[in-house]
Amino acid sequence: MPANDLDRMRREYSARERRLADSDIYSHFNTANLFILQQRQREVLALLRRQGFAHLAELLILELGCGRGGVLLEYLTFGAYSPMLNGTDLLSDRALEAHKVLPHLPLTCSDGQNLPYKGETFDLLLQYTVFTSILDDHIKSNLAAEMLRITKPEGIILWYDYWLNPTNPHAHGIRPAEIRRLFPGCRFVFRRITLAPPIARLLVPLSWVVSVLLEKMRIFNTHYLVAIRPDH
Repeated sequence: MPANDLDRMRREYSARERRLADSDIYSHFNTANLFILQQRQREVLALLRRQGFAHLAELLILELGCGRGGVLLEYLTFGAYSPMLNGTDLLSDRALEAHKVLPHLPLTCSDGQNLPYKGETFDLLLQYTVFTSILDDHIKSNLAAEMLRITKPEGIILWYDYWLNPTNPHAHGIRPAEIRRLFPGCRFVFRRITLAPPIARLLVPLSWVVSVLLEKMRIFNTHYLVAIRPDH
């Protein structure tokens, strides 16, 4: 990744951590965040089951952009087998934090445009809100190509990312047409999920049930969950 873009991402993550240092916005004790996490997990598990990936212990899995390991922890609770659950992150400090939390997992620090894995290695490749942090279209294309390279022909890429994030000038929402362009020749299953976080923060403390019903309407949902099957 070009040094200027790497530096930009480092600055953004550092600034974000400073802003949120005393915030519980992403804590499990925050009811709105707990709602978002649990609703996402239900959708992910349902989609994996429909795609025939209900036995995660048998799968070799990689999360691209694993950060501090939060999603990897989720997949351990889903039944993934730790020696086969891998993570990689561009930023060395985040990869180091993930290693402290999950010392038993094989984790690496790498540029997603040049991943340190052999071709057709993984059954399941995860990307959670990585692409919307990348503003350079060329880098996004390179990253998508690498993901396809290391996914087995019978495997899937699981995409979870914003299609709309108007409050964050450092992120660019990605809609289905762009996802299709990034992964040409693949087969796709799209689910529009996740009640807009600003709405969830207002509504969930008042009524969990109403929040669930509103999310089911899809109209106020801000993310796409996508199963991408390579067509090798």
